[in-house]
Amino acid sequence: QVQLVESGGGLVQAGGSLKLSCAASGGSFSTATMGWYRQAPGKFRELVAAIGSGGTTNYRDSAKGRFTISRDNAKMTVYLQMNNLKPEDTAVYYCGFLGGGITYWGQGTQVTVSA
Repeated sequence: QVQLVESGGGLVQAGGSLKLSCAASGGSFSTATMGWYRQAPGKFRELVAAIGSGGTTNYRDSAKGRFTISRDNAKMTVYLQMNNLKPEDTAVYYCGFLGGGITYWGQGTQVTVSA
């Protein structure tokens, strides 16, 4: 029912910026909590940022002040603006759709930050 497609990843130098997009289709986007997760080689997938249906946001400590999550319900799209990127931000970033007892994942988009 729900499909998620991430875009916007790429290669940047430390201190640079990227904006990730996740376009959703199917499901009830406006009532779902959306999140951005990342997974680096050899590490567990971790939550980067989440935004609830009412606009409440949560960020992991390392992302606070640098990353901003937002959503456009009309476009059924969630964004992650990433500024002042660091090499430790390098990972595959996944979009998550959380609702109804089921979590849907996108295919991921690679973010690589060089020193």
